[in-house]
Amino acid sequence: MSISPSVELEGIVEDITAILVEVIGDEFMLDVEVTMETTFSHDLELESIEFVAMAEKLQERYAGRVDFTAFLAGLEIDEILALSVGQLAGHVARSLRLGQA
Repeated sequence: MSISPSVELEGIVEDITAILVEVIGDEFMLDVEVTMETTFSHDLELESIEFVAMAEKLQERYAGRVDFTAFLAGLEIDEILALSVGQLAGHVARSLRLGQA
């Protein structure tokens, strides 16, 4: 029985949201609905240190199978500034599928 991609992505977005609550605090997250289109820079106003903390939390959550730092390193600065939760969720899903191969 395989999981549909949309269900998989929804679960990953929930994981990312939980990580964001840990990193930036639930007080800030009360004012923001995290969706696939939510951007880290514009909508969530993440600072670079928060990106680092998020990378560490992703490593912990997915047992080292998701390398967020390498993913960011492959992006141009304007792509990083426009990075959305959906794009990160897609990267996580691809990383997890590669880990199963």
